[in-house]
Amino acid sequence: MTHNHSQHTRHDGSQGSFWTSRVFLVFLGFTAIAIVLLWEEHKVHILGVIPYLFVLACPLMHIFMHGGHGGHHHGGGTTNRKTGEREGGNP
Repeated sequence: MTHNHSQHTRHDGSQGSFWTSRVFLVFLGFTAIAIVLLWEEHKVHILGVIPYLFVLACPLMHIFMHGGHGGHHHGGGTTNRKTGEREGGNP
């Protein structure tokens, strides 16, 4: 006896989005549990890095934030804004 498979066809239009599927919801649940467990086990290590991040921020700010000021002028003199020539200090 043969079985008719025409009733078992899947319609692509009736499927929901991945973001609303059960698979995604289960994935979110496992991810939330993993994040909580990792935080509880490693929060001392994570929080211990924060002071070093402040120390690292100082040279990074110095490198990236001085670009808009025309750089450093060595020699102690100033630049005449009209002519662009250096005044005073070492040549």
